[in-house]
Amino acid sequence: MYTQLQNRDVDRPPVTLATLARMRAEQQKIACLTAYDASFGRLLDEAGVDVVLAGDSLGMVIQGHDTTVPVTMDQMVYHSAAVARGLRRALLMTDLPFMSYTSPQQALTNATRLMQDGGARIVKLESGASQLQIVEFLAGHDIPVCAHLGLRPQSVHKTGGFRVQGREQQAAERMLADARALEAAGADLLLLECIPSALGKTITEAVHVPVIGIGAGPSTDGQILVLYDILDITGGRKPRFVRNFMAGAGDCAQAVQAYVEAVRTGSYPAAEHEFA
Repeated sequence: MYTQLQNRDVDRPPVTLATLARMRAEQQKIACLTAYDASFGRLLDEAGVDVVLAGDSLGMVIQGHDTTVPVTMDQMVYHSAAVARGLRRALLMTDLPFMSYTSPQQALTNATRLMQDGGARIVKLESGASQLQIVEFLAGHDIPVCAHLGLRPQSVHKTGGFRVQGREQQAAERMLADARALEAAGADLLLLECIPSALGKTITEAVHVPVIGIGAGPSTDGQILVLYDILDITGGRKPRFVRNFMAGAGDCAQAVQAYVEAVRTGSYPAAEHEFA
């Protein structure tokens, strides 16, 4: 019945929130990647990825949209369930898509769908001070939550595009305050996207929950990238923080293993992947 409990003593016990908290405490870097189907989910799991994100980035890399805004709840449930079937060890985190958490009750209903039908173990929502009540409501119903700060792709039409966030002192101070408030509201993880490395370090040191970065510098507790970016599948201009791990790799599995090793050893991200 309790598969995770049965697997605690196997060679590759399942990753849980407690695992991530221990890794932070022991200063072991957390390796995370996105996936959108069972095959890549299995490949990432076998390569030692700790957290797999069934991300609404599928709207761009799978569906071909310019943003993540068109992605629906039904699509997130479908892709999350597919990824879940490929995982044994990794923790599955799934995005709540655009306009799926405009109220606490809507957020609870949709988070429940992602966990019951989509196999998610934790849900991620793009956050700020306006989401404190929602995070607190979900946490109060035992829904694990990752709060996403910095560049928020679902808000690009409001913010004016995919730009580095938190460079101005007032914006940095507000993001730090939001991070602390979201942790106090019950967020189990924080994800920081596309912010100056110094701010990533400040926020990571200011909170007690694990912090995952994407373009947030080397001082966060872990790193996440879009799978198709590290495999050099995504066309066009790549973000500064992306590194092509297919270069020198014999196949996709070796590329993912190289990414995991680079995160573990701290060789990724390097200086050229950081924002000042």
